[in-house]
Amino acid sequence: MRVKSAVYTRQKKKKKFRLAKGSYATKKNRWRMVKQQLAKSLAYAYEGRKDNKANYRSLWIVRLNAAAREEGLSYNKFICGLKKANIAVDRKMLAELAINDVAAFKQLAELAKKA
Repeated sequence: MRVKSAVYTRQKKKKKFRLAKGSYATKKNRWRMVKQQLAKSLAYAYEGRKDNKANYRSLWIVRLNAAAREEGLSYNKFICGLKKANIAVDRKMLAELAINDVAAFKQLAELAKKA
């Protein structure tokens, strides 16, 4: 007796067609094109998630540089001073401090200057 898999195949295909919705031309309604488009789209999405991390890090560095220059330091002198003073705060938290808690950031800048 042969096993028919039409329902499950259709379910799998429908899922992929839903993912490809909004794609250009026949990449949304022809099965072969949908498969190719999804392979490419998902690869780009993976790369994009990695790129986002780098984008955020560069944003934090820009913010830190601006805040450090207001205190009379360049970014690299500020980071170097923090390392010499054995202050281990990551750039994300430093950028948050620079925006939301200016007094605390000034104290860190003073410690960096002394070191």
